[in-house]
Amino acid sequence: MDIVIRPARPEEYPGVGEITVRTYVGDGLLDYGESDPYLGELRDVAKRAAAAEVLVAVEGERILGGVTFVPRGGPMADIARPGEAEIRMLAVAREARGRGAGTALVGACVDRARATGGCARVVLSTQRTMRAAHRLYERLGFTRTPERDWNPVPHLDDIFLLTYELTLGHTP
Repeated sequence: MDIVIRPARPEEYPGVGEITVRTYVGDGLLDYGESDPYLGELRDVAKRAAAAEVLVAVEGERILGGVTFVPRGGPMADIARPGEAEIRMLAVAREARGRGAGTALVGACVDRARATGGCARVVLSTQRTMRAAHRLYERLGFTRTPERDWNPVPHLDDIFLLTYELTLGHTP
Protein backbone atom coordinates (compact mmCIF):
# COMPACT_ATOMS: atom_id res chain seq x y z
CA MET A 1 0.00 0.00 0.00
CA ASP A 2 1.02 3.58 -0.58
CA ILE A 3 1.20 6.34 2.00
CA VAL A 4 -1.31 9.10 1.26
CA ILE A 5 -1.16 12.60 2.77
CA ARG A 6 -4.48 14.38 3.21
CA PRO A 7 -6.32 16.67 5.63
CA ALA A 8 -7.35 14.97 8.85
CA ARG A 9 -11.06 14.23 9.21
CA PRO A 10 -12.83 15.24 12.44
CA GLU A 11 -13.44 11.61 13.38
CA GLU A 12 -9.66 11.05 13.14
CA TYR A 13 -8.74 13.86 15.52
CA PRO A 14 -8.62 11.64 18.65
CA GLY A 15 -6.32 9.15 16.90
CA VAL A 16 -4.02 11.89 15.60
CA GLY A 17 -3.91 13.41 19.09
CA GLU A 18 -2.97 10.07 20.65
CA ILE A 19 -0.21 9.42 18.10
CA THR A 20 1.17 12.88 18.84
CA VAL A 21 1.03 12.34 22.62
CA ARG A 22 2.59 8.86 22.37
CA THR A 23 5.38 10.24 20.20
CA TYR A 24 6.22 13.12 22.53
CA VAL A 25 5.98 11.01 25.70
CA GLY A 26 7.66 7.91 24.21
CA ASP A 27 10.56 9.92 22.80
CA GLY A 28 11.09 11.72 26.12
CA LEU A 29 10.30 15.14 24.65
CA LEU A 30 8.28 16.44 27.60
CA ASP A 31 9.84 17.54 30.89
CA TYR A 32 6.97 16.14 32.96
CA GLY A 33 6.20 13.01 30.94
CA GLU A 34 2.63 11.78 31.35
CA SER A 35 1.73 14.76 33.58
CA ASP A 36 3.12 17.48 31.30
CA PRO A 37 0.67 20.34 30.79
CA TYR A 38 1.56 20.45 27.05
CA LEU A 39 -0.19 17.09 26.55
CA GLY A 40 -3.54 18.89 26.39
CA GLU A 41 -2.30 20.96 23.44
CA LEU A 42 -0.94 17.89 21.68
CA ARG A 43 -4.26 16.04 22.10
CA ASP A 44 -6.48 18.95 21.03
CA VAL A 45 -6.43 18.36 17.29
CA ALA A 46 -9.81 20.07 16.84
CA LYS A 47 -8.33 23.30 18.23
CA ARG A 48 -5.37 23.02 15.85
CA ALA A 49 -7.63 22.27 12.89
CA ALA A 50 -9.75 25.34 13.64
CA ALA A 51 -6.72 27.63 13.34
CA ALA A 52 -4.45 25.77 10.89
CA GLU A 53 -4.39 22.68 8.66
CA VAL A 54 -3.85 19.27 10.22
CA LEU A 55 -2.55 16.71 7.74
CA VAL A 56 -2.33 12.96 8.20
CA ALA A 57 -0.26 10.24 6.61
CA VAL A 58 -2.48 7.22 6.04
CA GLU A 59 -2.05 3.77 4.62
CA GLY A 60 -5.47 2.47 3.75
CA GLU A 61 -7.53 3.52 6.77
CA ARG A 62 -4.59 3.40 9.21
CA ILE A 63 -3.20 6.73 10.43
CA LEU A 64 0.61 6.63 10.47
CA GLY A 65 1.24 10.20 11.64
CA GLY A 66 0.23 13.80 11.51
CA VAL A 67 1.47 17.37 11.31
CA THR A 68 0.04 20.85 11.74
CA PHE A 69 0.66 23.26 8.86
CA VAL A 70 0.26 26.95 9.66
CA PRO A 71 0.10 28.84 6.34
CA ARG A 72 -0.11 32.38 7.74
CA GLY A 73 0.45 33.32 11.36
CA GLY A 74 -2.47 33.17 13.75
CA PRO A 75 -2.84 31.40 17.08
CA MET A 76 -1.00 28.24 15.98
CA ALA A 77 2.16 30.05 14.85
CA ASP A 78 5.09 30.06 17.24
CA ILE A 79 7.87 31.65 15.19
CA ALA A 80 6.45 32.44 11.74
CA ARG A 81 6.86 36.01 10.57
CA PRO A 82 4.98 37.67 7.71
CA GLY A 83 5.67 35.74 4.50
CA GLU A 84 6.41 32.49 6.36
CA ALA A 85 4.48 29.28 6.89
CA GLU A 86 5.19 27.08 9.90
CA ILE A 87 5.30 23.34 10.55
CA ARG A 88 4.28 22.18 14.02
CA MET A 89 3.72 18.98 15.98
CA LEU A 90 5.07 16.47 13.46
CA ALA A 91 4.54 12.97 14.84
CA VAL A 92 4.80 9.50 13.32
CA ALA A 93 3.69 6.38 15.18
CA ARG A 94 6.69 4.37 16.34
CA GLU A 95 5.60 1.28 14.40
CA ALA A 96 5.36 3.34 11.17
CA ARG A 97 8.75 5.04 11.37
CA GLY A 98 11.34 4.55 8.67
CA ARG A 99 8.73 4.17 5.93
CA GLY A 100 8.66 7.74 4.64
CA ALA A 101 5.59 9.09 6.45
CA GLY A 102 7.51 11.93 8.14
CA THR A 103 9.20 12.90 4.88
CA ALA A 104 5.86 12.84 3.07
CA LEU A 105 4.18 14.99 5.74
CA VAL A 106 6.92 17.62 5.67
CA GLY A 107 6.93 17.53 1.86
CA ALA A 108 3.18 18.14 1.80
CA CYS A 109 3.64 21.16 4.07
CA VAL A 110 6.33 22.54 1.75
CA ASP A 111 4.05 22.00 -1.26
CA ARG A 112 1.22 23.83 0.52
CA ALA A 113 3.57 26.69 1.43
CA ARG A 114 4.64 27.01 -2.22
CA ALA A 115 0.96 27.26 -3.17
CA THR A 116 0.34 29.98 -0.55
CA GLY A 117 0.54 33.44 -2.10
CA GLY A 118 3.23 35.63 -0.57
CA CYS A 119 4.93 32.76 1.27
CA ALA A 120 8.71 32.94 0.95
CA ARG A 121 9.81 30.48 3.64
CA VAL A 122 8.77 27.53 5.78
CA VAL A 123 9.98 27.59 9.39
CA LEU A 124 9.85 25.15 12.28
CA SER A 125 11.10 24.54 15.79
CA THR A 126 12.54 21.28 17.06
CA GLN A 127 14.10 19.95 20.21
CA ARG A 128 17.84 19.41 20.45
CA THR A 129 17.41 15.67 21.00
CA MET A 130 15.30 15.10 17.86
CA ARG A 131 18.28 14.15 15.71
CA ALA A 132 16.34 11.97 13.26
CA ALA A 133 14.01 14.91 12.62
CA HIS A 134 17.01 17.22 12.10
CA ARG A 135 18.38 14.83 9.46
CA LEU A 136 14.99 14.71 7.73
CA TYR A 137 14.73 18.52 7.63
CA GLU A 138 18.29 18.92 6.34
CA ARG A 139 17.75 16.24 3.69
CA LEU A 140 14.73 18.25 2.46
CA GLY A 141 16.79 21.45 2.19
CA PHE A 142 16.02 23.14 5.51
CA THR A 143 18.90 25.03 7.14
CA ARG A 144 19.50 25.90 10.77
CA THR A 145 18.65 29.42 11.92
CA PRO A 146 20.34 29.66 15.32
CA GLU A 147 19.53 33.37 15.59
CA ARG A 148 15.86 32.34 15.93
CA ASP A 149 16.33 29.57 18.53
CA TRP A 150 14.05 30.15 21.51
CA ASN A 151 12.68 28.98 24.82
CA PRO A 152 8.88 28.48 24.89
CA VAL A 153 8.87 28.28 28.71
CA PRO A 154 11.31 30.97 29.88
CA HIS A 155 11.13 29.99 33.56
CA LEU A 156 12.58 26.55 32.66
CA ASP A 157 16.19 26.84 31.53
CA ASP A 158 16.44 23.35 30.00
CA ILE A 159 13.82 23.86 27.28
CA PHE A 160 15.45 25.39 24.25
CA LEU A 161 14.15 24.88 20.73
CA LEU A 162 16.30 24.87 17.62
CA THR A 163 14.89 26.45 14.49
CA TYR A 164 15.11 25.63 10.80
CA GLU A 165 13.90 27.33 7.63
CA LEU A 166 13.47 26.47 4.00
CA THR A 167 13.51 29.29 1.49
CA LEU A 168 10.93 28.52 -1.18
CA GLY A 169 11.79 28.62 -4.81
CA HIS A 170 14.85 26.57 -3.94
CA THR A 171 14.53 22.88 -4.71
CA PRO A 172 17.13 20.71 -2.96
